Amino acid sequence: MGVNRSGYYKWRQRQGKMNRYERNRAELTELLQAAHEKHPSHGYHRLAHDVFLETGWVFSHNLAHKCCKAAGIHSKARKCRCKRPGKESVLFPNQVRGRWNAAAPLQLVVSDMTMLKAGNTYWEWTLLLDTFNNEILAHCVTSQAGSNKPYYHCLDELKKLMDKREEQTSQVVFHTDQGAVYSSQAFCQAHHDYNILRSMSRGGTPTDNPIIEALNGWMKEELYLDFDLAHTDDVPALLEAYVDFFNNRRPAAALGYRSPVQYKAERGFC
Repeated sequence: MGVNRSGYYKWRQRQGKMNRYERNRAELTELLQAAHEKHPSHGYHRLAHDVFLETGWVFSHNLAHKCCKAAGIHSKARKCRCKRPGKESVLFPNQVRGRWNAAAPLQLVVSDMTMLKAGNTYWEWTLLLDTFNNEILAHCVTSQAGSNKPYYHCLDELKKLMDKREEQTSQVVFHTDQGAVYSSQAFCQAHHDYNILRSMSRGGTPTDNPIIEALNGWMKEELYLDFDLAHTDDVPALLEAYVDFFNNRRPAAALGYRSPVQYKAERGFC
């Protein structure tokens, strides 16, 4: 059969035994399974990173994916179903359309409201964010459901920042969703005398405002896990302390692990 004697006996001795690659894959699958039991919400990318941090074993994420698929390891995190994008606003169309790379502060700012729960009380927290360095320019919280005061407070803070700028002619793109306050005639008239270009996401399409929507999730995790928001007696004071931490001390991966204020200062903006 054209097979040499030593090769034949080596092959016969290997029968029923795993080779080096198969042993590595089996061991890696066990490590991934153990990591999955500790963190059921993690996908294979995070599981691979967990195994690397624990063992120092360098391997590709593609191999981790194959091991997880073969072993039936799946993230238990709730997955959002893909939805069709909504319709453009009749008041202000989407002026951004994915172009989020601001070259300087106050070129493109976004705003949104998110719900927080402390004890048995629900709070509405409105944020104004500069997409240049993800700095929180203004924020306001209220326990009064449906109150429009936080929205106007953030808008007033934006107008104050614009008044302080030397270049009064430069335009600020202000991007929001199609909420009732953002779409109201009174809110539109409140910035009529300022060089603000309004922009709105499509209806029911949070991916049109991805920066602040993503940060909302991260900030909630930190507020509940690190700042114990659920058991605080003074929500406004806690949020004020968190915003100071977020702007001045919290390292952000998107900014090269610098805080928003540090990132802005390093680029020559006061």
